[in-house]
Amino acid sequence: MVDLIEPHGSKELHPLFVADSNQNDKLRQEAEGLPSIVVSSAAAANAVMLGAGYFNPLTGYMNKADALSVAREMKTTEGLFWPVPVLNLLKDASAVKAGARIALRDPNVPGNPVLAVMDVQAVETLSDADAALIIEKVYRTSDPKHPGVAAFEAQGRTIVSGPIKVLNFSYFQTEFPDTFRTAVEIRNEIKERGWKKVVAFQTRNPMHRAHEELCRMAMERLGADGLVIHMLLGKLKAGDIPAPVRDAAIRKMVEVYFPPNTVMVTGYGFDMLYAGPREALLHAVFRQNMGASYLIVGRDHAGVGDYYGPFDAQTIFDDVPLGAMKIDIFRADNTAYSKKLNKVVMMCEAPDHTKEDFIALSGTKVREMLGQGMAPPPEFSRAEVADILIGYYQELDSRAK
Repeated sequence: MVDLIEPHGSKELHPLFVADSNQNDKLRQEAEGLPSIVVSSAAAANAVMLGAGYFNPLTGYMNKADALSVAREMKTTEGLFWPVPVLNLLKDASAVKAGARIALRDPNVPGNPVLAVMDVQAVETLSDADAALIIEKVYRTSDPKHPGVAAFEAQGRTIVSGPIKVLNFSYFQTEFPDTFRTAVEIRNEIKERGWKKVVAFQTRNPMHRAHEELCRMAMERLGADGLVIHMLLGKLKAGDIPAPVRDAAIRKMVEVYFPPNTVMVTGYGFDMLYAGPREALLHAVFRQNMGASYLIVGRDHAGVGDYYGPFDAQTIFDDVPLGAMKIDIFRADNTAYSKKLNKVVMMCEAPDHTKEDFIALSGTKVREMLGQGMAPPPEFSRAEVADILIGYYQELDSRAK
């Protein structure tokens, strides 16, 4: 049996999903008679991550003291390293009392079915100063135009905390049956494949040649025998490519250009925070929980706009206390196709190159080409991937006319 990296904060994974069907049915029946609240999309995503084992070893939503401690010091009041508060924030919690057992209803599924059952330990209010501290520490900005800040502000100021039992995985399992996987399932598949050293690649976009070569580079340099391409399936910002299109493009690339039994294409249910460095740390924590030894962290990982320095998401790992996480990162620079060397390289490793020696295209230019039915140069994008994206952009353009 392969010995994988241990989960974060415990010897074994403790997913909060109620896997026993009889117990799950009983809780569903009980939930129908409980007071209930429709949670925010962010809180629903947190429940899915808790249920799937990605947020191991947390047992539920954080209280105010833990949220502030995590924001300030990246650890809970009990000393567990954790980079981002995991909260259930409400605008109106007047019907919720400490000590109550309540049903949490899903905002993202028609009819708002019960997502989880919660034992409420505390109902607390964030002051303006508390909220400002969390926003500033987690997002490094208070700009209301930042999508993560805007999403946080929209949730409300009342923290409802306590342990939860998760009854389903929202829309992720039904809408993405071939892609959505829990941390437990990924760990099991890694073991079945016999992989010993695994690299994880985070993406919310389709993968072009530079991404593909970066993954290959990381595997070769780290001596890894497995790569998990782990895509975000939750809520993104306007303009991002939908998950089914990304999924099809990535699967085609893997099928054609990677050897058999070297890559798993999977996804997880979470709403993007766009929190840059802090979110990079969170990504590492839950990749450790799913069994990866390394996470590729590239330029502006989990960033948006110009809110973060290009390599802030790498240097923040230098501030992690020794032993706080077992996973390591592969630090990646910008990658581009070198006309001199006829291959994709990390730009920092080609000091003799000038700007003209690289083939570089802006995302805007690529979208324009795809929308016009033109494939980007083969040095930038695989033809098979470009075909899928051309179909998507042309359909988008035809709808807009």
